[in-house]
Amino acid sequence: MPKKKKEISRRKFISSSACAALGVAGHSLLRSDPLWGSSTENKLKVALVGTGIRGSGTWGKTLLENYGDVLEMVGLCDINPKRLEYAKQYMGAKCPTFVDFKQMIDSTRPDTVIVTTTDCFHSKYICLAMEMGCDVITEKPLATDENLCQNILDTEKKTGKKLIVTFNYRYSPDAVKIKEILMAKEIGEVTSVDFNYYLDVYHGASYFRRWHGFKQFSGSLLVHKATHHYDLMNWWLAAEPVEVNAYGEL
Repeated sequence: MPKKKKEISRRKFISSSACAALGVAGHSLLRSDPLWGSSTENKLKVALVGTGIRGSGTWGKTLLENYGDVLEMVGLCDINPKRLEYAKQYMGAKCPTFVDFKQMIDSTRPDTVIVTTTDCFHSKYICLAMEMGCDVITEKPLATDENLCQNILDTEKKTGKKLIVTFNYRYSPDAVKIKEILMAKEIGEVTSVDFNYYLDVYHGASYFRRWHGFKQFSGSLLVHKATHHYDLMNWWLAAEPVEVNAYGEL
């Protein structure tokens, strides 16, 4: 399959799965009012920090095109002003842009903040958003090490705000079908799982051509990529692990 065609297919899947993820998040996180989103006055006010391809595409353009009737993008934030302006135009957003996150929250007062920054900064913006009174939706992974994760959990408990970590891989057709089979008990009770995941040389190599290849930014592929696989196991089995270990090599 040509590389270009394969990449388009992947991005299309990510965009459509993000819509499914937001649909789930909307019911459990954003508003309990059954009339939420039924009028202009009830639109959810959303701000986004991190306007790379995932932020501007999956959580920007895709959301506005599919959920513009129930949400309003009130602010965009990034440290790169030129990327901010491009993202705003690409998304079709009509909102102010900011290079200062706190200023954006103070000025726009969003209900929910979407965090799509480099992984190592997730904790910073998640905690700031909750401390400033916002619920949060963040791209996986939650954070890049256990200390940052604990900071987030402590802040969530202290503020009483809600956080959802999105995993688009749950919404791929094969993953959904496996979940259906397991829930229907078609193979009986699951007593043991041997799960191996092999990353192909095309998609796997692409990580090392960008910031994901640096451990200080992504936590390594054992964090950035393997979180998908641990999440799938937790979801499929409706259980959480008692102990986890991993190994790998180039």
